[in-house]
Amino acid sequence: MSSFHLSISRIFIPLLLCTVISTAQNINPNSSCPSSSCGNIRRISYPFRLRNDPSSCGYNNPNFVVDCLNNQPILNVRSRNFNVEDINYEEFSIRLVDPNINRANLSSCPVYFNSYDDWPSTIFRNFFEWNVPVVFIHCMAPVRSLNYINASFCGNRSRIFSNSSEVYSYVVFGQRIFLSELEESCTVDRVDQASWRRPIRDNSSLESIYDGLAYGFELSWYRVLCGDCESNHGFCSLQGNIINCRYYCYEDVPLSQLGFRCQFQFWGFIIGIYGSIAVAALLVLRFVCGFPFLVGLLVYKWRRRHLSMDETIEEFLQGQNNLTPIKYTYSEIKKMTNNFNQRLGEGGYGTVYKGKLRSGPYIAVKIMGQSVASEQEFISEVGTIGRIHHVNIVQLIGFSVERSKCALVYEYLPNGSLDRYIFGEQILGGLTLRYEKMFEIALGVARGIDYLHRGCDMQILHFDIKPHNILLDENFKPKISDFGLAQLYPTDESVVNLKTARGTMGYMAPEMFYKNIGGISYKADVYSFGMLLMEMVGRRKNMNPFDDDVSQIYFPSWIYDQLYQEEEFHIKDATEEEWKMVKKIIIVALWCIQMRPIDRPSMNKVVEMLEGDFELEMPPKPFVAPREIAENHGM
Repeated sequence: MSSFHLSISRIFIPLLLCTVISTAQNINPNSSCPSSSCGNIRRISYPFRLRNDPSSCGYNNPNFVVDCLNNQPILNVRSRNFNVEDINYEEFSIRLVDPNINRANLSSCPVYFNSYDDWPSTIFRNFFEWNVPVVFIHCMAPVRSLNYINASFCGNRSRIFSNSSEVYSYVVFGQRIFLSELEESCTVDRVDQASWRRPIRDNSSLESIYDGLAYGFELSWYRVLCGDCESNHGFCSLQGNIINCRYYCYEDVPLSQLGFRCQFQFWGFIIGIYGSIAVAALLVLRFVCGFPFLVGLLVYKWRRRHLSMDETIEEFLQGQNNLTPIKYTYSEIKKMTNNFNQRLGEGGYGTVYKGKLRSGPYIAVKIMGQSVASEQEFISEVGTIGRIHHVNIVQLIGFSVERSKCALVYEYLPNGSLDRYIFGEQILGGLTLRYEKMFEIALGVARGIDYLHRGCDMQILHFDIKPHNILLDENFKPKISDFGLAQLYPTDESVVNLKTARGTMGYMAPEMFYKNIGGISYKADVYSFGMLLMEMVGRRKNMNPFDDDVSQIYFPSWIYDQLYQEEEFHIKDATEEEWKMVKKIIIVALWCIQMRPIDRPSMNKVVEMLEGDFELEMPPKPFVAPREIAENHGM
């Protein structure tokens, strides 16, 4: 009977998809060890211990050994010593300070370059969530910016001063600015961190900034308490001050290791199907007899499908007389990518590899998957961006078609996609894009979409405008990519017919779902662009406005209320000039995401609104959820 149960488990456990949640308790596994003290830290206990304490009293990792030197607790991580200012066992946090920082000495400089990569992520977390960078910079020319506070020089003095008579030193607090946005004459000397959880009184005061540095930065060590959870195939996370352990009952975990709750659900399911043993046996018999026939049928269908796919693509290419991309052989594609040696990413319809043309420039090569959907995307991409060339649209250099192998060759954009800089804190030494650069990116994307709608003989509707499909070149100029869902229509067609909704949830226009508010047109791209602008401003993902769950705060609705009531809500890190840009982006975005297509501006009007110096009129408030749509449209 046990072998029968094992075979049943392989078939039915994937159907369970059950999730079991428990809460991990903050229990010291070495409760017999007394807590130690050093200086201001009166309680040093598991997972930390003093170096002279028994090794069994702390977590089995050298990063949790505390030295007590001159009554000062010191934590050594990767050969760097930090002063320990506090250990909070209720919030699973530790607060550290660079040993060279002195609140009373505004000329003191951090001795370490403190970035995310310096902390083992397997045991220390919340580096970005709890801290903000403090950047020490020197410049060969003075900088006129309210964000640059005069400070002492923190670089290599002998190297700098050997060839220069004067150096200007600054400190910037709370600015995640990317290195490419620094003044040409400026160089970053140090990056330290200060805790967000202790607000700085005055960001423009060097004394206040040093108060923040002297208070220190914070990290979470909750990961050390996740051992039992993860050893039992659970997912451990911190929510507030509670450690949650979530167990998934899946097929790839042995039943004996799932725990009582998963086993209970499994055996309850087995008992429910016990009366169907005879049916299961019959199905097994039919499977054994019919399997060879099924394999033969699948091979036949596969060959026929790919033969049909090849014929479809060849017919399409022969019918195109105005395509500019170069046709490559598949062997040339392999040479360009060094036999697909460096993968850049993977999308829904293929994998992208980095390559290099014989003439020198780098390229990105997308190898299409072998499916009907990939065939349609290939035809759509070649048939749309293969016709056009615009500074804000990614350039299709060439393509390859050999039997079932299809590839697209694009220009290579070294700074990747926009979503990395909005959601992923794409940083270099704690620095990222400023709002001024975000405004330039928004304007470039708007010009690109306007060109698609009006710049060609046929209007091109993209249907998938989102941060992931906006690529950035070496100067952070945006280029629209991924035309797999794009469609061409005559310019005189105001409404188009689509059999199914196109796009990505959260960016799809409401007329894709609610037909009575207006037809599908180029205004669908306008709506997606508005949602993209909202995410750029908020630097966060918007919830789906058409989700029945309205318990979350919908960011566009919240920000509309703030502007309408003329409240001064806080945009982190923004100067006065940047705030004007942010406000303009918000108002344009609110116009773009109006519920009815007729209320949204065209993309050429959007470009005028972004470029103009005139005061923008506030639009009506966008709807939030399906219940509001129903109330206002009689559904």
